[in-house]
Order: sequence, then structure tokens, then C-alpha cells
Amino acid sequence: ITYGHMIDNVVLIVTGTLHERDVNELLEKCHPLGMFDSIASLAVAQNMRELYRLVLVDTPLAPYFSECITSEDLDDMNIEIMRNTLYKAYLEDFYKFCAKLGGATAEIMCDLLSFEADRRAVNITINSIGTELTRDDRRKLYSNFGLLSPYGHEELAVCEDVDQVRGVMEKYPPYQSIFAKISYGESQMLDKAFYEEEVRRLCLSFEQQFHYAVFFSYMRLREQEIRNLMWISECVAQNQKNRVHDSVVFIF
Repeated sequence: ITYGHMIDNVVLIVTGTLHERDVNELLEKCHPLGMFDSIASLAVAQNMRELYRLVLVDTPLAPYFSECITSEDLDDMNIEIMRNTLYKAYLEDFYKFCAKLGGATAEIMCDLLSFEADRRAVNITINSIGTELTRDDRRKLYSNFGLLSPYGHEELAVCEDVDQVRGVMEKYPPYQSIFAKISYGESQMLDKAFYEEEVRRLCLSFEQQFHYAVFFSYMRLREQEIRNLMWISECVAQNQKNRVHDSVVFIF
């Protein structure tokens, strides 16, 4: 559960350093669950190879990092590719670990992680439309499991706009209801629709007994509560109280 936050912290520090932000200020913004001893040293790395050699070799992220070690300089595009490559390796490892546990834990966790992998595939596709990321680059960032693997990934890799992504996703019954909530050509409300579906699945994990998935679900639901509070605070601060319901996802 902490590895995802470690990846986010690494990306936050590296991106902040790239934009010449103060390291101490960045460390304060890091997620406490993703802290590790040598995190402050990330600020001196100039490329992926240095990043790995200096710091990450001592963290649980080391095996995931082997997939994205290049000597290319760190810039915004490379950092985003690094984040998605690390997440892909992390999710695949987590999936294998849960499958090995067997029983109700494997059944529930593999379903939740498959949903996460599919959502990331959709987000990667939509975010890379109109960028210099090639179809092959896009395909490499998709996880090797989930409902969309492998045929949905082949179709997503060649999508050129949001409506084409929608056309691919509507072939999969569990995702038809998500895309039914948003109008054609729109991707703004897609995040909320995905979060609502995730919350529904997380809540269902509490219906079964004697499994470890409840710990994962509890953490994710807590994170959703934090997102809700952040959104409400933003609306209040900007005097837009009428927009509070736009992005709040109700849990129970």
C-alpha cells in the first residue's frame, strides 16, 4: 500500500527540483506513507541512472526502476513516463503477490487492481492524445493484466480522441455504465465517474469475511474522503459553493 505513495513522492521531488523549488518545501508536501531515508538526496540527480544509483537502489522501488533506467536527462515528459512505468511495474507486482495469497483476498484484490490498471490505461490514453508519445510508447505503459488486456490495449493505443476511447470502453459491460454518465466528447467528469465506481467496489469488499483486501479498501476510501474535503475547501475558498457537488463522491 505504501509503494504507490513512494512513487508519487519520488516524482514530486524530482519535478520540484527540475523547476528549482526548495527541497525542504517539497519534503513537507510529500505523503508521510511514502517517505524513506534517502528521499532528500533525490534533488541532486540529473538523469534516471543517477536517480537509481544514488537513492532508489535502497528502497522497495528498486526492482520497478530497472524498467525505466535510461541516461536521458530528466524533463517533464520523461518524468511522467517514469511515473507511469513505475506504476505499471508496481501494479503488476502487487497483482502477482495478491494472486499468490489465494482465497477471498486474491479474488477481491485482483478485481480491484484490475480496475485500477484499466483506469490508468484510459487516463494514459486520454492524456497522451496530441502529445509526442507514439502508439508503441503508449502501449508499453499499459499494465499486462486487467479486463482490457490485451485486446482493449491494442485498440486504446491507436485512439486519437476521447470518443474513440469511449467506443473501445463501451465494448466492456462493466465500463458501459461509467461512460453512460458522461456526454460525448467530454472527459472532465470521467475522473468522478471512475472514482464512484471504485468506491462502489471498495465498499463491496467489506461484505466478505477473512481476507486482507479490507485494509487496502479502508485506505483507499480514506483517500477519497481527503479528496472530497480538498474539493469542498477549494469551493469554499473560491466562493463557488454551488459547485461542491460537482466532484464530491459519496461513500456510504
